[in-house]
Amino acid sequence: MSKGLDDGRRAAASGNATSVVVFLHGYGADGRDLLGLADPLAPHLPDTAFVAPDAPERCVGNPMGYQWFPIPWIDGSSEEEARAGMASAVADLNAYLDAVLAEEGLSADRMVLFGFSQGTMMALHVAPRRDEAVAGVVGFSGRLLQPEHLADEVVSRPPVLLIHGDQDEVVPPESLPEAGNALSAAGFEVFAHVMRGTAHGIAPDGLSVALAFIREKLGLE
Repeated sequence: MSKGLDDGRRAAASGNATSVVVFLHGYGADGRDLLGLADPLAPHLPDTAFVAPDAPERCVGNPMGYQWFPIPWIDGSSEEEARAGMASAVADLNAYLDAVLAEEGLSADRMVLFGFSQGTMMALHVAPRRDEAVAGVVGFSGRLLQPEHLADEVVSRPPVLLIHGDQDEVVPPESLPEAGNALSAAGFEVFAHVMRGTAHGIAPDGLSVALAFIREKLGLE
């Protein structure tokens, strides 16, 4: 089955995947930007496959990379174009996740979504609206879009880990408590970690916290 979105993949180190981590990259990047994180994670997740799709659109702000949806204050797009782009990307990502589960022969509770920046925005929007809860969502340096709609639209409630650098100048650090409060109010189990002295990126301490969360939610602890 075609997964629709182009992607990269790292097979499970053990040769037998019983779980999968899906990396969702940020604005202007591509799947390869996060797939390298499989290198430090794989030794601790030997039965986990890692996949990293490219977002569906070429990035207006960086034609060498991709975007999940336009960002008006960066690329000059309209709010209507941004909404339409996101709706299309949500459909594409849901189809991709369904196909990955089918191809790997796994149930949703064996999948973790791992987003960065705009990829976190996609993960936090898509996961709560899927029929079956994924094992968990890891969101680095992102925000929760349309929090006012979450309570009315939530279908499933996977546990969520939010991680943010306190020196982030791209997505403000206060986006973490804003997302956490909205998710908690909607009945989600939310964990958080602040990376001290970290800008818009993934620091070693944040990755270690993410690994512990993934192992716990996959039943490996």
